[in-house]
Formats: sequence, structure tokens, C-alpha cells
Amino acid sequence: MKLPAFLDERRADWQRLELLLKSAGRRPERLPPADLRELARLYRAAAADLATARRRFPTDPVVRELELLVGRGRGLVYERAARRANLIDLFADRYWLLLAERAGPLALAAAVLLVPGLLAGMWASADPETMADLLPVEFLWVTEAESTDQGFGPLGLAGFSTYVFVNNIRVTLVAFVLGITAGLGTAWLVGYNGFLLGGVTGLAISAGNGDLLGAAVLAHGVLELSCIVVGAGAGFSLGRAMLRPGQATRRAALRNEAVPALVIAGATLPWLVAAGLVEGFVSRIGLGTLPTAVVGLTLGAAFWGLFYWRGWLPQSRARRLAAR
Repeated sequence: MKLPAFLDERRADWQRLELLLKSAGRRPERLPPADLRELARLYRAAAADLATARRRFPTDPVVRELELLVGRGRGLVYERAARRANLIDLFADRYWLLLAERAGPLALAAAVLLVPGLLAGMWASADPETMADLLPVEFLWVTEAESTDQGFGPLGLAGFSTYVFVNNIRVTLVAFVLGITAGLGTAWLVGYNGFLLGGVTGLAISAGNGDLLGAAVLAHGVLELSCIVVGAGAGFSLGRAMLRPGQATRRAALRNEAVPALVIAGATLPWLVAAGLVEGFVSRIGLGTLPTAVVGLTLGAAFWGLFYWRGWLPQSRARRLAAR
């Protein structure tokens, strides 16, 4: 079929579908039963037309026109139940599978965070005065504080918690976005945060405040650092697509990786909110090292346990079956 004949034959149905979608808005129940049945029929036909257009006329603007039309129709035809099912599937399975598929970038992100942290920690233990000069002033409380209880009331704790998880989300998303620099910006940001963490830890230990620092950071820190590693891993996966596109062009490889990487970054946000709430309402009320360590290790075990159970194991089974 030639393009003009295809357009002449099918455009009337597309226009009718467009009219029904406008009439329905976001509530398909507005339409009478006959129109609902027609909407479903026209949507299926438009989806088939889109497949035909992609195959026969891939460079023609009609492909984009049909993509937009079918996309609108899909959201209305399958409505809220499908969206809820997709959301459940995202957090129960897809998120963890996407992480497992990017185990290499995640391991790289963990190394970029931990290696500068270990080196800075050893430096701070050996030469605390120089490290104190290098660190921002707001981190030097670990050499002087006597308690993690900040004296906040309920409203103060809520405000502090909001500040913390907004800051954590910002750092994680920036680490992801900087993947567009071929991963160099991501490496700098994560490495710098690792340096700060290691330096502060070394100073706290040198000042005899190691237990105090543990009480201040363990409850939220394991989960928070896990999320930063995940955000950085998504950024490194973008950088890998740019540097090693395989058979595709760099633009195509980056486009193909951008969607799953963005899903990873977005689905990590609830975990960051949880870490912020824990920091505000657990880490800052003076519970002590042991209770905060139990909370932190439990949250960390839950996150990485889900990664292993819902991501790593299914992917390993799939690889074994593919190898047979």
C-alpha cells in the first residue's frame, strides 16, 4: 500500500478516534455505551495502523501522529486499573530487574563512593588538623558534639526531615543527570561525597566521637548511601551507553538507555523519602548507637534483600535458561 492510499483510507477513523478522546477527556464513563465500544474498536485499529506505518513509512510524520494518538487512547482504554497494576509491577519487580541488569554500573558507583571515603578516613585519622581545614565548617560538629539530640520539637523534626530528603533527592538526581557527561560528572559528585563522609568519620574517631557519629548517621545512612549508589549507577549506565554504543549510534544508544535509567532514578525517590524521615525522626533524637544501627541495618537489608530476591535471582535464572 502506498502512503497516500493509506492516509486516505484510514484518516477518517483517526479523526473519529481523536473526537471521542476529546469528548471523554479523562473520564471515559462520560461516553455512552455505543461510543465506548467504538472507542475501543478505533483504538485497536489505530494501534494496528501504527505498526503498519512504522514498518512501511518509518520516516513519515504520520508515525509520530499515530504514536501520540495511540498513546492517548491507551491511557483511556485501559484506564486506572492498568496504571495501578503498572505501578505495582514497577516497585515489585521491574525496578529490581533494571538494577540487576546494571550490576556493573552499580558496583562502579559503590567503588567511586567508598574508595575516596576510605582514603579520606585514613587521612583524617593520621592528620585530623589538615582534614578539618579541608572539610566544610558545618561538618566539624563531630569533633565537639556530645549528643545527637538536636532539641527539636515535632514541627522542628518534620521541617528538618523535609530538608534532608529534599537534599538527598537532589544529590541522587544530579548524580543521575550528570551521566550525560559520559559519567565524569557523576564520578566527581559521588567521589566528593565519599570524601566528605570518610573525612568526617575519621575526624569523629580521632576526637573520640565515633559512637556519636554512628548514632547520628547509621539509622538513615545505609539506605541513603544505597540510594545515592543507585542514582549514580543509573548515571554511569548513561555514560556507558555514550562510550560503548555497540552496533547502534551514540544517540540511539543513549535514547534506549535513558528511559530505564530515568525509571530507576524515579523509583528510588520513595526510598530517599524514607531515609529522610528516618534521619529526621530517629537519628536526631538521641537514641544511641545500637538502636540506630538496628534501624539502619534493617532498612539496608530490606533494600538489598529485595534487589537480590526480585532482581538478581530472576535474572540469574533467565541467564541459565538462555544458556541451555
